[in-house]
Amino acid sequence: MWGRYVFAAVLLAIGLVGCATAPIAPQPPPATQTWPEARTALQRLEHFSLRGRVALSTGSDGFNGGLHWDESGDRAQILIDGPLGAGGVRIELQNTTLRVTTSSGKQLDGEAARAELERRLGFELPLASLRYWIIGAPDPALPAEESVGSLPRLDHLQQSGWQIDYPLYVASGGLWLPKRLTLERGAARVRVVVDQWDR
Repeated sequence: MWGRYVFAAVLLAIGLVGCATAPIAPQPPPATQTWPEARTALQRLEHFSLRGRVALSTGSDGFNGGLHWDESGDRAQILIDGPLGAGGVRIELQNTTLRVTTSSGKQLDGEAARAELERRLGFELPLASLRYWIIGAPDPALPAEESVGSLPRLDHLQQSGWQIDYPLYVASGGLWLPKRLTLERGAARVRVVVDQWDR
């Protein structure tokens, strides 16, 4: 009798293992995809979010912090946690409308927001273009010099006086999205490490 129970338990365990859902591996883009096709798909991407880390420096000054970016249509919300001046900052961008909220709750709009952000960063951050650079594409509204490797994705990008390098990517939803990127212009340097992409 006990033998039957043991046998049934073994069968049940095997059945549960067989029914377990295997994790779905991220799907890379099709092998036949060209860079112009991949670039168009990226530039049309309207909804994404990322969680990661950012390091900003201007010569001898700099800081590290957490980065949360949520993009939905023409609206972006960027949260930088860390010692950004006197704490973190929340950046909200809708089309050309900019709002900055400091860690103390102070809200600034328009030119006052841009001035505050530049004061805290030590340089002007091109937010409209950054929305494209962060996903590995050039800003379609501006001329750019692109360097593409053997896979349909950017290795290097020069745009608006900035040099953007993409040393590492991750496959997500049929697209190559940056895992690491570095932006440089003069003494300004921004390094981003993405821990998680969501689409």
